[in-house]
Amino acid sequence: MRLIWMFASFVVLASAGTPENTSKQRYDNYRYDIWKDYDKHSKQIHIMVNPTEEKRFQLFLQLYGISNEILISNLQSLIDNESVENTRAAPTFGWTRYHNLAEIEAWLDELLATYPDVTEEFVIGKSYEGRNIRGLKISYKAGNPGVVIESNIHGCEWITSATATWFINQLLSSDDKVIRDLAENHDWYIVPVLNVDGFVYSHEKDRLWRKTRQPSKASSCIGADPNRNFDSHWMEEGGSEDPCAQNYAGSHAFSEPEIKAWSDFLISIKDKANVFLSFHSYSQLVLSPYGHTDLEFPDNYDHMMQVAKAYADAVKALPYGTVYQYGSSATTLYLVSGGAKEWAYNELDIKLTYTIEFRDSGRYGFVLPAAFILPNCEEAMTGIVALLAECEELGYLKPKYKL
Repeated sequence: MRLIWMFASFVVLASAGTPENTSKQRYDNYRYDIWKDYDKHSKQIHIMVNPTEEKRFQLFLQLYGISNEILISNLQSLIDNESVENTRAAPTFGWTRYHNLAEIEAWLDELLATYPDVTEEFVIGKSYEGRNIRGLKISYKAGNPGVVIESNIHGCEWITSATATWFINQLLSSDDKVIRDLAENHDWYIVPVLNVDGFVYSHEKDRLWRKTRQPSKASSCIGADPNRNFDSHWMEEGGSEDPCAQNYAGSHAFSEPEIKAWSDFLISIKDKANVFLSFHSYSQLVLSPYGHTDLEFPDNYDHMMQVAKAYADAVKALPYGTVYQYGSSATTLYLVSGGAKEWAYNELDIKLTYTIEFRDSGRYGFVLPAAFILPNCEEAMTGIVALLAECEELGYLKPKYKL
C-alpha cells in the first residue's frame, strides 16, 4: 500500500509484497482506508490505496485538481521491517523495540515488586475478551495534585504505550532533579494499555487494528472506536452508526466494557485528578475541548491554550525541533464527539484535559519505527514538565481533596 498525501485535501497509501504470514492481515491487496481525516490546520487527508488502484485514483485526483504526495510507498514492507526489528532487538524490556501486552504486564509486576512503597496497582475492570485492564498509581506523599494518563485507547497506536512505560520508568528511577520533582510532587494514575483486546489483536493479527473487539449485534463486523464511545455529546459529530466503520461509536454510549470500566474508575478518583492526558498517534498535536463544536469554547479556554503552548514550545526547543500544533479538537483537527477528554472535562470537572497526538506527521503514521521511540519519549517528558509547570503557575494544581 502507498500513502499518498493530498495537499489541501488527500493522502494515499499503497503496499505491495509477497505474503509471508497468512495468519496476519496483510496490506498488499487492501483497497482503500482513511488513516487521517481531513483537518482544518493541515488541509490534508491521508488515504491508503492499493497499488492496483493507484493510477485510477491519481486520475480522480487530477480530475478534481487535488495535489498529492506519496508518504509511504510500501506499507506492508514497513510492517514487515518493524516485525524483523522487534525480533532482532534485545529480549529484555526496554525502549529500542515495541512490546506486546504480556511483556508490558510482566514489567509492571517487576515495578510493583521493586517499588512497593510508592507504587500501587489498580485494575479498572475487564475487557470484552476477559483481560484485566491494569493501571499503576505512583505516589510519594499525600496531598499531591493528581495527573491521569490514558494510553493505547486505539490498538494500533503502539508509540503511546511505549511512551507511557518509559515515562513510568523515569518517574521511578531517574536521578534528574526536574524529573524527581515531577514524580514526587504529583500523584500519577497511568494506564499503559487501555484497549487491551485491540492492542493484542494489533500484535497478533492486524497491525492497524484500531477498535475494541466486542462483536456487533447488528453486523458481522467487530469492535467500536473507544474514543467515540464516551457519554459526552455521543454521536453528535465524527462518529459512525456503521459497525464496520473505523469510527463506529458503538451501539450506545459506554457500550464498550473497557470504556464503561474506565469511566467508572475515573469517577471514583475525580476528586483527586487535576489534569487528564490522553496519549494518541499520530499528527503532533495538543488538543483541548471542545470537539463537538467550533462555535463554543470552555470557560477557561485561554488558560488551556497557555498550557498547550507551553508543551509545544518546550518540545520545539529540543534539538529535534519537532513542531506541535495546538488548539481545540474542533478548530485544529475536526468536529468529533464522544471522546475521553471532553467527557472528563464536562462530567468530572477536570479543568485541564488534553489529547496529545505524538509523532509523526505522516511519514510513517501508525507504523512509527522503533528508532523514534526514545526521541518521542524525550519530547513527551519535556512537554509534560512544561505543561504541568504552566498548570502550577495558573493555579490548577491545588489538591482537590483534604488530608
